Amino acid sequence: MKYMYDSAVIGGGAAGLTAAGISANFGAKTIMIEKDRLGGDCTWTGCVPSKTLIKTASVLHLAKEAEKFGLKFDLRSVDTKEVMKHVDQVRREVYEDADKPEIFEEMGIDVEFGEASFVDDHTLKILLMTGEEKTITAKYFFICTGAKASVPPISGLENVNYLTNESLFEIDDLPSKLVIIGAGPIGTEMAQSFQRLGTDVHVLDMAPRILMNDDPDLTEMLMDQLKSEGVKYYMNVSVNQVEQNGKGVRIHYSSHKKTFSIEADAILLATGRSPNHHSLNLDAAGVKFGKKGISVNEKCRTNQRHIYAIGDVTGEYQFTHMSEHMAKVATSNALIKVPMKIDRKHVPWVTYTDPELGHIGATEKELKDRGESFEVYRFLFSKMDRAITDGNSTGLIKVYAKKWSGKILGASILGAHAGEMISQYALAMKNGVSLREFADTIHPYPSYGLGARRAADQWYIKNQSETLVKWIQRIFRYKGDIPDYSDPNRIV
Repeated sequence: MKYMYDSAVIGGGAAGLTAAGISANFGAKTIMIEKDRLGGDCTWTGCVPSKTLIKTASVLHLAKEAEKFGLKFDLRSVDTKEVMKHVDQVRREVYEDADKPEIFEEMGIDVEFGEASFVDDHTLKILLMTGEEKTITAKYFFICTGAKASVPPISGLENVNYLTNESLFEIDDLPSKLVIIGAGPIGTEMAQSFQRLGTDVHVLDMAPRILMNDDPDLTEMLMDQLKSEGVKYYMNVSVNQVEQNGKGVRIHYSSHKKTFSIEADAILLATGRSPNHHSLNLDAAGVKFGKKGISVNEKCRTNQRHIYAIGDVTGEYQFTHMSEHMAKVATSNALIKVPMKIDRKHVPWVTYTDPELGHIGATEKELKDRGESFEVYRFLFSKMDRAITDGNSTGLIKVYAKKWSGKILGASILGAHAGEMISQYALAMKNGVSLREFADTIHPYPSYGLGARRAADQWYIKNQSETLVKWIQRIFRYKGDIPDYSDPNRIV
C-alpha cells in the first residue's frame, strides 16, 4: 500500500523534534504535527525557563554572599519584572536557534500546526489552526505528545487562580509570598529560586521528605540548605481545601489530626504530570493506553507494530534526555530495523538546585531491597580543593559498587556541578569501567571531575586491610605506623 508519508510525528517537543530529525536523516518522507509551538515543554515551560530563572537567582544569591570573597555590592533593589523578561528572552532565543519551523522545513520535513487524531491505524485527521481539516496517511507513526501539569483533586481549586509550570513563566512579576504544593524536582527548584529572588516561600507535601526518589542522606542535606536560605517546609501534611482570599489565596491543610491554614499571594502546583493522549482517538488506531500513559515495549513500540510512543506520553520517564534517547530507539527500530532497546539501567537525573543533586543507576535502597552485595564509597566536597576555592564545600559523593571487582552499580551526588559529575559515572557504567579503572584515570587538578575520581579512589582504600599492610611492611621492612582501618566511613 502507498502512503503519503513514511514517518508521521505527532508532537513537536523534545521527543518529536528528535524523531522528525532522525526520520528525515534516514531519508524518510516526514511530517511533524504540533498543536501549539515547536519546542514543547522543555523550551517554553520546563527546562529552559526554569534553569534560566535558577541561574538568575543564583547570580543574585552569589552577589549577596560576595563578602565571603572579599567583595561588596549594592543590592538595594532588584527589578523582578526584568527578571521575567530575561527568562522569556532566553527561551525565545533557544526557539529561534533550535526549534523554529524553518529549521525543520529545510531538512525536508513538512510541519503542520493543528490537532491530530487517528481515523484508523494508518490515517490521521488534522484540524488545522485555520479551521480547515487535512487527512494524511503514513507507514509509521511516532506519538510524541508529551504531558501536562497534573492538578490534584483539592476542594475549591477550581475557583482559585493557581499556577503550574505551564503558567509560572508567563507572570509579569514575582509574588511576595508563594505556597508551593509538592516537594519534587519542580517544587524544590522553584522554592529555592523564588526565595533567593525575594519571595517568601512555603512548601507543603504529604511525603516525609523532599525528592523521595533520591538518596535520603543527600536530600536531608539539601533540605537543610534550603531551610537556611529561608524556605519553610511543611511535610507529612494533607492539603484539604483552598479558597480565594481577596487578591490572594488561603490554603487549609492538616497534620497529625490538627487543621491549619496559610495565606499567600499565589499558589504553585508542583504535583507531577499526566500524559497528553486523550485527543488522539487512540481507540480508532487500536493503540492500548492506561492512566500512566501509552504502553510501549523496550523498543518504544505500542501494541501496533507500526506505531511508536516516545517520551512523557508513555509515563515512563519525565526527562528531556530520555525523550531524545527514546526517539533514537524508536526511529532506529522502525525505519532502519536496528534492534535498539531503552537503556533503563543507566538513566541519570539531576535536580538543579544549589547545590545540585544527581543520580545514576540503582539507589542504595534498591540495592538493599534486592539483597545485592555492595559497598558504599563516599567523598566529601569539603575535601575537594576546587570546591573549597569556589566556596562550594557543601556536598557529598556516594558510589555504590561491588567490593572486589569495583563494578559500579549506582551513584548519587549532592554538590556544585553534580549534573556534570554524574555524567562521568553514567559513561563509566555504560561502558563497564570499574572504580579501579576510574581511579587510575588521570584527571586535571583542580577540578570537580577530580572529585569524582577521588570518590573512586576510596575503592582502593577500602580494599586495603591492616593484615595486608602488615605483610607489606614485613616483606619490604617498612617501619611506618599502620593506618586505622577500624572506621568503616574513613575517607582518604
